[in-house]
Order: sequence, then structure tokens, then C-alpha cells
Amino acid sequence: MTVREGARRIVEASWFQAVVISLILVNAVILGCETSSRIMAAHGDVLMRIDRVILAVFVTELMLRLFAYRTRFFRDPWSWFDLVVVSIALVPTSGPFSVLRVLRVLRVLRLVTVVPALRHVVAGLFRALPGMASIMVLVLLLLYVSAVISTELFGAHTPKHFGDLGTSLFTLFQIFTADGWSGIADDVMAHQPYAWVFFAVFVLVSTLIALNLFIAVAVEALNGADGGTGHTPDLRDPRGPQDETTQDLILEELRSLRTEVETLRRERASVEG
Repeated sequence: MTVREGARRIVEASWFQAVVISLILVNAVILGCETSSRIMAAHGDVLMRIDRVILAVFVTELMLRLFAYRTRFFRDPWSWFDLVVVSIALVPTSGPFSVLRVLRVLRVLRLVTVVPALRHVVAGLFRALPGMASIMVLVLLLLYVSAVISTELFGAHTPKHFGDLGTSLFTLFQIFTADGWSGIADDVMAHQPYAWVFFAVFVLVSTLIALNLFIAVAVEALNGADGGTGHTPDLRDPRGPQDETTQDLILEELRSLRTEVETLRRERASVEG
């Protein structure tokens, strides 16, 4: 077994993944503690030392994966995500780069790249983006048309909510998010009792139908990600579903069979000639 194969076995081992997950969770707790001035005053030095040790382990892990997979490491988007997150943590957080200190919390998101189920969900959401974009355009059209109608109908009596197009758009967005829409409807219905028809139709169409469309697109994308079998593919392994060594052996066997077929053809042609 070569050194590279040994490194690959280490980074793919379940115990190694468990250690990485544990360190990510510990790092998340430390980053949360750093928001408390009382905790930092009492244990700040210890927490910072632990944070540096964890960062060193993350760097070592990336180096092992880079050594084990070589160029295949850069063909995996999850590996790029890990590389960017860890690289941000290595940038000095003083002077003009002090704002990058806030981005250290992105290290917690490495949990997504380590846990296969989370990677499956995120990949499904990315696949659902085109369909969600179409639904978003439909929702925006609905909001605009409804804002124009509501401004014309209710603007004179309730300018606070529907005085102009911009105000109406914001009010309808509140209703779309179910944020106190009943109070808005009561204010309008105090002047126009039949306004409930508009609000009932808008809530049914925008909230219930649009929300269900978003859910349907997301579920379809998640089912498409695993072929409807419920199996969660390992999206992190740059080698793909089949080991590279096995692929090389198969290709070598095919070349050998092709050579034998060509030899038999020549022998048959010479005999017939």
C-alpha cells in the first residue's frame, strides 16, 4: 500500500469523519461563546487556543485530502467550499481584514460537507433553483397586479396601508408572510366591508398555492437527486461511484479483448485468403 492510498483510507475512514464532525461542533460552540464578553473575560485565552488547534486540524485534513485525491480534489465543489472556508480563517483579522473575523463562523457550515444527508438536501435545493425562480417571477407578478388593484380600491380610505404603489407592495408582502394581516384587513374593512373578498383571494392564491408550489419543486428536486430510491449519494468523494483502480483494470481488460479480437480477424482473413 502506497502512502497516497494510506492517506485516502484515513480521510475516508468513519472514525476520521466522526472526529471532524465533533471538531466542527466544538468550534461552533466556541464561536458562540466569543459573543459573550463575560465568558471571554474569564476563559478567552483558553477558547482562542482551542480555536487555533481546531483550525490546524482542519488545515491538516485539507492537506491530506489534497494529497490523497490530487487533481480530483479540485473537481469536487464540496472540496472547494471547504478550501474557501478554511482559507478565510487563515487570513489575518487585523487592519483592513478585520471584517473577515465575522466570516469565521462560516466554518460551522462545514458540517454540511461532512454529513451526507445535509449534502443531499443542499444539492436538491440547488437543483430546485430554476423551478423556484419561475415561481418567484409568478409571485412577483401577482404582488404587482394585486398592489395596483388594492391601491385603486383602498388607497383613498386607508392610505397608511395602500396610499401608493410602494406602500401597497410592502403591505401585501406583509400579508404574504402572514405578518399581522388580520389587523390590516380589519382597518380596511372598517371603511369597506366587502374588502374581505380581496384579502381572502389574495391569501389563498399567494400564500397557500405559491407556498405549496415551492414545496412541490423542492420535493421533486430531492427525489431526483436520489432517483426516488431514498438513497443518499456521496457527493463529496471526488472519485465518483467507482474506484479509479477498478476503472483502470476494466479499461485494461477491454484493451486486451480488443487486441485478441483483432488478432482473430487477421487470422481468419489470412485463412480465407
